[in-house]
Amino acid sequence: MRQAEDNFDVVIAGGGVIGSAVAYFLASEPDFDGRILVCEPDPSYRFAASALSASSIRQQYSTAINIDISLYGIAFLREVGERLAVDGDRPEIGLKEGGYLFLATETGARQLRENHELQTARGADIALMTPDELQGRFPWLSVEGIAAGSWGRTGEGWFDGYGLMQAFRRKARSLGVEYRAARVVDVEVAGGRVIGAVLDDGAGIACGAFVNAAGASGARALCAPFGLTPPIEARKRMVFYFDCRDEVAGCPLLIEPGGAYVRPEGKGFICGAAPGPENDPEAEGDFEVEHGFFEEVLWPTLAARVPAFETIRPGRAWAGHYDMNLFDHNAFVGRLPGHDNAFIAAGFSGHGLQQSPAVGRGLAELIVHGAYRSLDLEPLAYDRLIENRRLVEKNVV
Repeated sequence: MRQAEDNFDVVIAGGGVIGSAVAYFLASEPDFDGRILVCEPDPSYRFAASALSASSIRQQYSTAINIDISLYGIAFLREVGERLAVDGDRPEIGLKEGGYLFLATETGARQLRENHELQTARGADIALMTPDELQGRFPWLSVEGIAAGSWGRTGEGWFDGYGLMQAFRRKARSLGVEYRAARVVDVEVAGGRVIGAVLDDGAGIACGAFVNAAGASGARALCAPFGLTPPIEARKRMVFYFDCRDEVAGCPLLIEPGGAYVRPEGKGFICGAAPGPENDPEAEGDFEVEHGFFEEVLWPTLAARVPAFETIRPGRAWAGHYDMNLFDHNAFVGRLPGHDNAFIAAGFSGHGLQQSPAVGRGLAELIVHGAYRSLDLEPLAYDRLIENRRLVEKNVV
């Protein structure tokens, strides 16, 4: 290894919400007293997914592990002021438990019912609703073509994602975690173990363990030193804000059968949708907003479902990147194969903010104790890619 300028017990590449959550939980572990370094190339977080996301949380998944992760996530978010307070200063992330409302046509209703059975069995508070029940609860909603709806009565909603990331970061630093404005560009491996990290300024950092939480901008490249090529690519997602003249009381985070979503934001609403596969290239460096997507696709779709949205005033819009796992749209979490001190938490495909508490806690347990102690995250292990064993999540938004 090149001459190391410093030595840390754990080096974390990426200081967004995932890297900062891992750092916080590590520093909070009673059985861990080592040095932790978080390397973040953009300390302004101008392009961070944590800052540009629509920032929401749900339990309405089709896989048990994702439901359990979010059940812990909502419990953590409800207590975030106490858990992440620094010197009596309690962070406020504006958690609003307005619920998700998934709508399904006759084609999708069976899957919605199957999902609901699993969700409620795991302890999620989800109501399965008929069109008449939907109309009664949400009188502003058009149920034309809808066979069923699934609404999170509690435990689902939205929050300030940037605020959560900064709260993790501030708390981690108060516990002694060091942050450095730098990018990890290489990892040095010897005898099946990580021995150091190389930064973009040429500095070498010796380390006892390494965590790849580099997100859309770097997670794939940092797997190369281990002989791995995960199918993680940056995918652009745009968010559009608008005001509505008429009141839409009690609007949840509404998901159209085709995937378009809308939710309240302040006095207005934000909305978005994934483009079709043919219009969804790798988006490295592309943060341009395509306003025609709102005018030609999103607005007509949402106005057909919520007639009040026929009269709106568009506002600002922005674009961010998901670290999309093209294998199965679920994160890779845990050890990297063949390396007992190298770990990954990447490929969240838009779920990183809501999954950060459980993943941060789990990786801290794995690093310190050698095993998960609270929630078993083994279904997210990287091995599933090597074994071609997809974790199929049917509720992808």
